[in-house]
Amino acid sequence: MVEDLEQITKDLERHVKLAEDRLNQLKYLQADFENYRKWSEKEKASVIALANESLIKDLLVILDDFDQAIPSLEKEENREGLLMIRKKMMKILGEYGLQPIECVGKKFDPHFHEVISKEKCQQESDTILKDFSTGYQLKSKVIRPSKVKIAEQIAENVGDNYGKREDYWD
Repeated sequence: MVEDLEQITKDLERHVKLAEDRLNQLKYLQADFENYRKWSEKEKASVIALANESLIKDLLVILDDFDQAIPSLEKEENREGLLMIRKKMMKILGEYGLQPIECVGKKFDPHFHEVISKEKCQQESDTILKDFSTGYQLKSKVIRPSKVKIAEQIAENVGDNYGKREDYWD
């Protein structure tokens, strides 16, 4: 009888250990499934964002066409209609996270701007003077940089090279 009790105790310990092992396996499987679910959701969101980005990039051409057409319609009746359509389009694209990059008067930043030309003037160097083509951000990602003209500051002490004036040699 003592031997039977010892055998039952050993069997019970073995079954308890087996149950604990299976419970741990189940916990690992549950954690793996949860990680897979989160990864899958991120991947789905990434695919949607990429598809939205591609579509929005294609629509930027239409916004550019509006921006070019509106100034030429200064005295026409259609101007207000085009302005309304452009505003609605920007509102819808804004709901998807599209924002124009404001740049005139700000410092040049290569992450947001592309320099097309420079102009010598009294303003501080690398200050943006003109925006040739509006840049856009989709949420926090730049999908098209602004094409800009920047200032190139004129030196105050022109001609102090070895005591000679530069314009003397011109």
